[in-house]
Amino acid sequence: MEQEINSFIRFLATERGLSENYQLSTRRSLADFASWCSKAHQITAPDKTTLALVSEYLGVQKKRGLAASSIKLVVVALKIFFRFLQAKGRLERDPTETLTLPRIERYLPETLNELQVEQLIDSIRTTQPRGLRDRAIVELLYASGLRISELANARLENFNPEERILRVTGKGNKMRIVPVGRRACDALAAYLSGERPKLVKARSGSEIFLSARGTKLTTVRLWQIVKERARHSGLEANVYPHLLRHSFATHLLGNGADLRIIQEMLGHSDISTTQVYTHVDQQRLKAVHRKFHPRA
Repeated sequence: MEQEINSFIRFLATERGLSENYQLSTRRSLADFASWCSKAHQITAPDKTTLALVSEYLGVQKKRGLAASSIKLVVVALKIFFRFLQAKGRLERDPTETLTLPRIERYLPETLNELQVEQLIDSIRTTQPRGLRDRAIVELLYASGLRISELANARLENFNPEERILRVTGKGNKMRIVPVGRRACDALAAYLSGERPKLVKARSGSEIFLSARGTKLTTVRLWQIVKERARHSGLEANVYPHLLRHSFATHLLGNGADLRIIQEMLGHSDISTTQVYTHVDQQRLKAVHRKFHPRA
């Protein structure tokens, strides 16, 4: 089983070009399943796996308290693994072929309203140490709806200030072009001319955002920066980088943007992922109606 898992992960990396995080997550899921098969049933070969065995394993995970969303990820990993083995002729039949994905409750994403975003951004004093950098970070997260990993890896050569566009690499190493708003461009220009040159060291790369040591900001550090700036803004909301992405999409939709365009800007491969924002906007409209209509 371990040998086949290694072969499958190499396939994901070389032929599918999937991210390192996805590879690690898939490997963990498959390795845990293989370990359980060996310990619980002394099964160490994929061709000995049955649907009943997989179902038993998933039942054990559920009893352990694993969330439905996490079980769904495990099921997906198992299905694509056994489908790969069957396609390569290493299995006569895929044991997970009739296995269905668990239904998970879809929660509406949290968002900030436009005034809260303004409050957050305006609270970042550009005269403070790293103020220009941190303001540019928050402006860009909100202006372009970037994932935190996309922001961390954004590079100077991929930013065109004249066209106000940024080329980013998203999930699955898919590249897309995102627009950058005027105010975000102004914030970036101020940081790139006034603060980034002071952060550059001999080992610095061409990443747009640098740490005090001149290295690329990690996603963990970017998360901390947003949390710190939000704490000093006086906002009571739980602010985190992905919240700005949700707010970006919701505000675009609320102001009349086409859902397909929002999908493209967010880098969603499936429109159903983007459609959740239509429900957020409906919830907001209902809340406004209940608050202000005399007969609501």
